[in-house]
Amino acid sequence: MINSSYLNAKSTTGTNLRVRDASALSGMCPICIYECATMCQISLAALRGREALYPMPKYFGFSTAAALKDFGIDWSHFNLLSTVRGAYGIDEDPDKMLFPNVSTETSVGGVRLKVPIMMGAYGSTDVARIFWESLATGAALSGIAIIVGENVCGVDPESVISGGKVAHSKEMERRIKLYREYWDGKYGDIIVQTNVEDQRLGVDVYVISKLEVNCIERKWGQGAKAIGGEIRVKDIHRAVELKKRGYLVLPDPEDPTVQEAYKLGAIKSFERHSRVGSPKLTDFVEDVYKLREQGAKVVSIKTGNYRPIDIAYTLKIGSEAKVDYITFDGAGGGTGMSPVPMMDEMGIPTIYMETIALRCVQVLSRKGKHIPDIVMAGGFIEETQILKAIALSNFSNEPYVKAVVMGRAPITAAMKTEYFSKLAKEGKLPKTIAEEYGASPELFLANYTYIKNIAGRELPPGAVGVYNYMERLRVGMQQLLAGIRKFQLNLINRNDLVALTEIASRVTGIPMPHELDREAIETILDY
Repeated sequence: MINSSYLNAKSTTGTNLRVRDASALSGMCPICIYECATMCQISLAALRGREALYPMPKYFGFSTAAALKDFGIDWSHFNLLSTVRGAYGIDEDPDKMLFPNVSTETSVGGVRLKVPIMMGAYGSTDVARIFWESLATGAALSGIAIIVGENVCGVDPESVISGGKVAHSKEMERRIKLYREYWDGKYGDIIVQTNVEDQRLGVDVYVISKLEVNCIERKWGQGAKAIGGEIRVKDIHRAVELKKRGYLVLPDPEDPTVQEAYKLGAIKSFERHSRVGSPKLTDFVEDVYKLREQGAKVVSIKTGNYRPIDIAYTLKIGSEAKVDYITFDGAGGGTGMSPVPMMDEMGIPTIYMETIALRCVQVLSRKGKHIPDIVMAGGFIEETQILKAIALSNFSNEPYVKAVVMGRAPITAAMKTEYFSKLAKEGKLPKTIAEEYGASPELFLANYTYIKNIAGRELPPGAVGVYNYMERLRVGMQQLLAGIRKFQLNLINRNDLVALTEIASRVTGIPMPHELDREAIETILDY
C-alpha cells in the first residue's frame, strides 16, 4: 500500500516534490527550504486555499479523476481458471466450442444487455455534456444501458422551472433523444438518476411523463465521494443563477468581496454543490410505489462507498421496496469533480464492498426475501475485472452481480478518439499512429465504415471509439469464457476463480492455487 509520501505530491492536483526521497511520515521533503519553486500540496493550498482539494481546475470539462491510493487488494489478485475438459451452455463439440459462440448477454432489473456493462452516471459535469453524443450513441449501438446522472435539469441554463418544478429541459431532452435515435428497443435503455435536488425539482415526474423514460435511479452516493455532486462554474452570472435555483455555491457569488476578487482574476471559478440525502425505510418504500404508479418500469438505487452497516441497510431497504437493482460503487473512482483527499482516503474499496454485499444477500436469501440484482462499480476498465466480479458472486445457480457500471473508461475512449481525430484534421496526428494505422479517422478507427453505414450518417469519432472499446470488451469476454468452457455468461462462478494473494483469499474465501482440487487430484490418480 502506498505510504504517506504521496500526500504532498499528487498528479491529480499537479503537485510535486523538490526531492525524490520524501518523508514517509508526512510526505514532505525531508528538508524544506525557502528557495524552492516547486509546487507541492502545501504550497498549492497556501496559494489557492480550497481549490487545492480538487483535481486541477483548468482541466474541468475535459478530464476525469480518480484515487491514487493503492487499496491493498484489486482484481489482479485473482486469476480466472481455464480447463481442458467439458463444456457448459453448449454441446461438447469442437466444431461448436468456438469463442464467438459465447453469449455475453445479461439482464439487470429486466433490462437486457448485450454485454454486462452499463455506462454512467454522467450528470451535470461539463465532461459529460461535451462528450454525451459520443457516449450515448456508442452505448446504444453496443446494446448497453447508459445513465443520465444527477442535476442535469437543475444546471441546464435553458430549463423552464414553474412552481418549483421542471417543466422543460433542453439538455435532458437532447440526452434522451441522442440515445434513442440509435437504440434498437431491445438491448439497453436510458436510465435517469435523481438526487435530492432532482426530486425537489420533480425531474422524475418530468422524464417519466414527458420524455417516456422507463428507468429511474435514486442516488444515495458514489465511490468518489460521500457528499453530493459537485461541478465547477467559471462564469459568475451562472454561479448566481445556480444559487438562486437553490444550490450551494462557493465562494458566494453574491458576496461583494468575492465579486471584486473575481473581477481581479484572483477567483477564477465557483463550486456548485448538492445536498446529501438521508433515506428512511418507510419513506423510500412509499417513494418506489409512487414511481411505479407514475409509470416507472425499473426502479433502482445507486449507493456509494459507505461502511458495512450501510451496505446492509441499503439492501434491507431495497429488498423491502422491491427495487429492481442496486449499484454499489467502490471507493476511488470519479468522473467530474471530487475532492482528491476524499477519493484517496475515504470509503470501502470495490472488492471489499462486493464481498460485504454478497454476505448480506446470502442472509436475505436464507430468509426468502426479495433480492435486487446487484451491479458493481468502481474502477472497472477491462473484461477480466468484469468477469471476476460476476464469478465471485455466483455461489450456486446464478450470479448475484449481473453487470458493472463503467464511468471514467468510456469517457476516456470518447475523449481520446475525439482528440486524435482533431489532430488528424489539423495534420498533427502523432507519427506513430499515422504510420501504424493511417492518417485519417476512416483508417485508424476500426469499424468507422460499419458504424457510418448503420447510422446512415457521420457520427462523432468518439461514438466509434466507444463502440470499438465495447467490442474489445465483448470479444475479450467471449475468449476468456470459452477458455473456462462456460459458453453463457451466467454460468461463470466462484469455482472459476483462484486467489493469488493471501489477503484476496482471506477477504473473499476464494482458495489459492495450492489449495485447489486437492481431493479431486487424489481421486483421479488413484483410479
